[in-house]
Amino acid sequence: MAMKENDQIIKENNCETKMGLPCVLKAFTSIFKTGSISNKCCGELVVLGKVCHSALVKRALENPLFKDLNPMTIIVKSIQTWNNCLALIDSLSPSA
Repeated sequence: MAMKENDQIIKENNCETKMGLPCVLKAFTSIFKTGSISNKCCGELVVLGKVCHSALVKRALENPLFKDLNPMTIIVKSIQTWNNCLALIDSLSPSA
């Protein structure tokens, strides 16, 4: 059931077309392995939106490739990556 919901969210919001592949790879590396995400890719992630970000991470967790990873650890890392990017973009944008 959850898998269908994530796929539907991803499809309805065109999530897979909002980020360039290099930034998708950087974001996933920072969440599923170790590494940092560049300012440019943080910008793309924030434009992608939290709904898409969460759905894509959850869908990736359903992939057998990631079956040995702790889902809670990944969710926590994905939230940290999102919050870090949001803070970074907020700090870079000129305040009105």
